[in-house]
Amino acid sequence: MDSCIQELHFSLLHIPVTINHKTYVHPSTPTPANQSPHHCLYLSNLDDIIGARVFTPSVYFYPSSNNQESLVLKRLQDALGEVLVPYYPLSGRLREVENGKLQVFFGEEQGALMVSANSSMALADLGDLTVPNPAWLPLIFQDPEEEAYKILDMPLLIAQVTFFTCGGFSLGIRLCHCICDGFGAMQFLGSWAATAKTGKLITDPEPVWDREAFKPRNPPMVKYPHHEYLPIEERSNLTNSLWETKPLQKCYRISKEFQCRVKSIAQRQDSSLVCSTFDAMAAHLWRSWVKALDVKPLDYNLRLTFSVNLRTKLETLTLRKGFYGNVVCLACAMSSVDSLVNDPLSKTTRLVQEARVRVSEDYLRSMVDYVEVKRPTKLEFGGKLMITQWTRFEMYETADFGWGKPVYAGPIDLRPTPQVCVLLPAGGAESGNDQSMVVCLCLPPSAVHNFTRILSSNDYS
Repeated sequence: MDSCIQELHFSLLHIPVTINHKTYVHPSTPTPANQSPHHCLYLSNLDDIIGARVFTPSVYFYPSSNNQESLVLKRLQDALGEVLVPYYPLSGRLREVENGKLQVFFGEEQGALMVSANSSMALADLGDLTVPNPAWLPLIFQDPEEEAYKILDMPLLIAQVTFFTCGGFSLGIRLCHCICDGFGAMQFLGSWAATAKTGKLITDPEPVWDREAFKPRNPPMVKYPHHEYLPIEERSNLTNSLWETKPLQKCYRISKEFQCRVKSIAQRQDSSLVCSTFDAMAAHLWRSWVKALDVKPLDYNLRLTFSVNLRTKLETLTLRKGFYGNVVCLACAMSSVDSLVNDPLSKTTRLVQEARVRVSEDYLRSMVDYVEVKRPTKLEFGGKLMITQWTRFEMYETADFGWGKPVYAGPIDLRPTPQVCVLLPAGGAESGNDQSMVVCLCLPPSAVHNFTRILSSNDYS
């Protein structure tokens, strides 16, 4: 294997966790929701698109708090109550109104859910805490009776604090994607952490709702085909090989040097290609994944989707600083299996680059109108790999609640959606200036060796 790529391994273990108590945390002072019994909030079509109707789970590990468990809980809970005043929508619930549209509403028995738990293990027993491990699932609270993908009448923020015998603890968070995208989640988390650390409410920037900024046009104008949402018949062995075998979650640390090398090779193959490092790496990962899975038939069209942050691309729309809703749009590159497997890296890189550049304010407007007209109700996986970039978020710097940076911040288990590939910063309290990234994805056991070999090979033709 190329020395610039390191296959990472996590421990196979069972973490015993005992839930001690559950508390609903309410805003500490009155909010607009208290002023009217019928107060509700509009969600844009970016917020309630089918792909956002999920909870995003993440976990944060803190080696030692030097505090009693009760003091840690009190600090986190008190700070959450303070932060839920400006972020009061997170204390509400979701309901469906006309045509399946979602809105946030408020009632007496609501609030964010905070769970306290203990484990009989020490953090050191969990193995390498820098590699996302599906065994960490007990550190995220999920009611045993909860239906898959349930978001209606659910707390929109669920936080579990699990204390370990060594004095360390984890904070497991489930946050409803309808309320905020990754950037919005970091804004909220940063405010909660800074408030816990200082003991006084800190909101920088002040959060704003403003979801009406993305209302659909009347009449709607769908200008693009939006292949990212089209139902495509699965005529390949791709989906079956992932969903019907028990896929393995695999992680690789990829150095900045290797990422730059892949980009320079793509540009050397096509001198007219202007691309980002992400474009080239996404193309290389997509090709490696498809080759390793030995996807058939060769004439089948595959899709690569990834989210593009539109905050810096808006031209006529002006969002106020502090907007924490969804301002991301899915880009979609399409290619036949044959082209992906046999054409040079530069061609696939150009497809990714063109898909990324295509996502503009006009594209976003078209997507909002497409959802208004079609309102997709099913996640489409046909022939698709979805790349999620957590590398864009300063999770480690953001999540300092007063006990220092976490030793790990990120996702846990990708296997429920094995066509998702997550790019993570190599972060962590000890990472220093390490600019490598960690790639996590799912593979059938039979494809692991091939994928590892292809990913690190020097064959980009």
